[in-house]
Amino acid sequence: MTTPHLPKVAGINPPLPAPSHTPSSSAATSPTDPEDSAGSSETTGHTGPGGPTDQPGITGPTDPASQAGGDGSGSSAVPAPAPNALVQDRLAGWISDLTTLQELTERLTRTDTLDAALHELLRAGATLVGARRGLVTLHPTRGPGHEHPVTVGLGLGRADLGHIETIPIGPAGPADPHGLLFGDLPPLGSRAGTAHPDIAADETLDPRHREVAARLGYGAGYAVPLESDPRTGSTGRLGAAVWLYDEPAEPTDRQRHLLGLYRDHATEHLARLLELTEARETVATLREELLPSRLPRIPGVRLAVRHRTGPRGGGDWYDALPLPEGALGLAVGAVTGSGPSAVAAMGRLRASLRAYAVMEGEDPVAVLSDLELLLRLTEPARSATALFAYCEPAERRVVLAGAGHCPPLIIGEHRAEFVETSLSAPLGMLACWEAPSVEVEAAPGETLIFYSDGLLHRTGDAMDRGFARLHRAAASVPRAALRDPDAVVDHILRAVLPDGEDGEGDAGTRPEDMDTTGSEDVILLAARFD
Repeated sequence: MTTPHLPKVAGINPPLPAPSHTPSSSAATSPTDPEDSAGSSETTGHTGPGGPTDQPGITGPTDPASQAGGDGSGSSAVPAPAPNALVQDRLAGWISDLTTLQELTERLTRTDTLDAALHELLRAGATLVGARRGLVTLHPTRGPGHEHPVTVGLGLGRADLGHIETIPIGPAGPADPHGLLFGDLPPLGSRAGTAHPDIAADETLDPRHREVAARLGYGAGYAVPLESDPRTGSTGRLGAAVWLYDEPAEPTDRQRHLLGLYRDHATEHLARLLELTEARETVATLREELLPSRLPRIPGVRLAVRHRTGPRGGGDWYDALPLPEGALGLAVGAVTGSGPSAVAAMGRLRASLRAYAVMEGEDPVAVLSDLELLLRLTEPARSATALFAYCEPAERRVVLAGAGHCPPLIIGEHRAEFVETSLSAPLGMLACWEAPSVEVEAAPGETLIFYSDGLLHRTGDAMDRGFARLHRAAASVPRAALRDPDAVVDHILRAVLPDGEDGEGDAGTRPEDMDTTGSEDVILLAARFD
């Protein structure tokens, strides 16, 4: 007499609990803990010479007469399922669960922002445990959420989150932003979940917790810490997530197991996004400190700027500096590359241009020539575009020169046109850079607009169509808005950029408010002459 074993399938651990859709029977029940599976193969599928016998829940015929009925009359009887059918059903359940888990982890991996990953975590967890609402809070030891926890809800509005925050602080202490909702999680090092299958009847909970549950209409909850396996040498506990049931309920052992597998992957992904977000915020803060903290006030001209940083932190920059004798210097440029090195190069280039502008600003060609020589000698592997304008507000006179940069726009009640600038190469591209300057006289009330090429690239169109789109936007500025340079730049941004990318920003925009929907920086600088 032999004992058959379950067939081995690559990637599947037979001791896993049986799927929820498998018919309940003592023979089809597998242990919920790997440690309990030692004797499972000994209690399943004992066979004798005539076939399977003495299996709980499975009756096997021992002779032909029993198949034809007890009296041998040939009356039909319902045959019992064969052991192989139960094994196949169990394997089908495992394969279905693993397929679902793979699809959910792939969707999470495709998220590239912290907010999107948290929302996907809540949706996937709700699918795995059969809940409808949920809440996740990140409170890592460093990076985003360190000082103020990041909280995202699924099926919960701001008012609902406010009610949850009134639950008294639990054993987790003041650092726990949602009190007893996460207060009874296991200590650090344990990744087990905590279930409250019937909150209304649980006398051990704080009365305020039961009151909030009744007000929001949830009857049970299941919370897990967002903590990765310590064997991976990872980040420890980042926060916690809880899923809320409308009625008293709790997840099955198999649902808890699948959620635990998904949670481990999600924690690693969130840790990577936290590091990436922290690096982006650092770069954004650095570049904002390298740009003007405020625009100068010069009689006869009013300035406005909108600066929006792309996620990679490029080298686009702008400047507005007062010059001797009441003059004003305006500059826009871009350094090749992205990331911290491009930001550092941008800071050096802008500081050098300011020095040259103070000494010889009335000659924009000389300013850019000196800047090109410096770039070629000190950073021969880089190139840059630049546009510098020397403005005399009292006379509404502007002298400008460009090096591979987009031409400015001048708009007013009677015209909206690009300024004719000479075609020139970017700085650092030629052995000797030179281009003639252009002089422009603005009428009272007209506005000169400088911009980065990122504004055109973010339209998603070819460059010629981007220029046409920008021109239409400038020509459509309402007459009343022409009096205010801030209104002008806001109107152009709304008209040029695709839907969802026309948020406002300025030189003092905080890093956490920076736009991350586009890949390139956007700069729009306007000077209105009185």
